[in-house]
Amino acid sequence: MSVENVSAEGFARESLAVLRHIAESARGDVARAAELIAHCVRTDGVLQAFGTGHSQAMVLEVAGRAGGLVPTNRLSIADLVLYGGDDPSVLDDPLLERRAGVAARLYALAAPHREDLFVIISNSGVNNVIVEMALHAKQQGHKILAVTSLGHTRAVPAGHPSGKKLADLADVVLDNAAPRGDALLELPGGGAVCALSTLTGVMLVQMAVAEASAQLLAAGERPPVYVSANVPGGFEGNRELEKRYAGRIRRTAS
Repeated sequence: MSVENVSAEGFARESLAVLRHIAESARGDVARAAELIAHCVRTDGVLQAFGTGHSQAMVLEVAGRAGGLVPTNRLSIADLVLYGGDDPSVLDDPLLERRAGVAARLYALAAPHREDLFVIISNSGVNNVIVEMALHAKQQGHKILAVTSLGHTRAVPAGHPSGKKLADLADVVLDNAAPRGDALLELPGGGAVCALSTLTGVMLVQMAVAEASAQLLAAGERPPVYVSANVPGGFEGNRELEKRYAGRIRRTAS
């Protein structure tokens, strides 16, 4: 890649090309992901979304946003403090995501129902807590929808003692098509700049939600969807919808 590509125009051009590719190539996987989501909603399940680091941006696309599905819950490492009573200093541990047992604690704090669908997001798919969460959810009988980079995960060794990666454990995988290391634009002399996985991950998540909504509508069912709280009646209407899932979905300001 030439130095001219390291520019706003270069990133727009390259990233849009990947998005167009995903829009075509991911149709089958998106349809299968939508089936999982629609079945979860239809059976009064909740989408339990989990990711760490910057993957939390896609978790926020799944859980609790305007235009998104109401039966969604955000799982976070911070839940250890917010709901588990741990001292906030625990979050200062740079190795926390590698500690055994963290995912099991997060699972227990969320207390998912058997019909809940786990949406697990990780670009590399090899982070210990990510794989541990997928393993634990699978052992508890949940279906797993993964959003990950197959290019990255296939290029790096497994980090979990099981030797498994997120893609190995998922019922459906949505490939975000990000390159190894995530950054899209190669720099002269080595390295790269401008991460891609957030753009493509959001695209895949919203495609799956749209398709799941279409499947529900085709069956004569109205998808429970959030209205922006910043339009008249939105906040009140959302609260009414949330009553159906009382005690199962958590909404925090952060």
